[in-house]
Amino acid sequence: MSLCNAGSFFFIIVVEVDFFCDVCYTCVRQTERMITMKTYQYITLRERPEWREKAAQWFHEKWGVPKEAYLACMDSYLNKDTEYGWYLCLDGDKIVGGMGVIENDFHERKDLAPNVCAVYTESDHRKQGIAGKLLDMTVDDMRSKGITPLYLVTDHTGFYEKYGWEFLCMVQGSDPEPTRMYVHY
Repeated sequence: MSLCNAGSFFFIIVVEVDFFCDVCYTCVRQTERMITMKTYQYITLRERPEWREKAAQWFHEKWGVPKEAYLACMDSYLNKDTEYGWYLCLDGDKIVGGMGVIENDFHERKDLAPNVCAVYTESDHRKQGIAGKLLDMTVDDMRSKGITPLYLVTDHTGFYEKYGWEFLCMVQGSDPEPTRMYVHY
């Protein structure tokens, strides 16, 4: 078995070879299998502020919130006016996942703050643990700054619970139907 690092990919080549004596007319079997595992870089925007513009555009494209709104929140974070952070998962020079923390994620319960917002993973990168790692990173970062609990609004059920989030209540947002509010202590 060999392991080599080639950029953002790890290639594991498993070679299984059975050689038997030719006199016995036993077959020779060789199986080669390559397993590709991606490695990603998880960053905060403060660690890599050069991603500010690209991140604001990426979040805008995913959620339809004006790019300027993202830039304003990111600038407050970068200028240390707030500790509410922005978290990205990078695959080389491409953002494949991200989320932020803001005061209120467009719901009526202003007392339930701050909120994790804009949770998104590119569809071709899902089911690889990216969102879970970003959630854990966000919770750990906020907790290290004394910011707890965190809240999150979503229509998803069964996902956030895997990462320590608990259903709290239904809240009214901008949609006619209430949405689920989760908390992480």
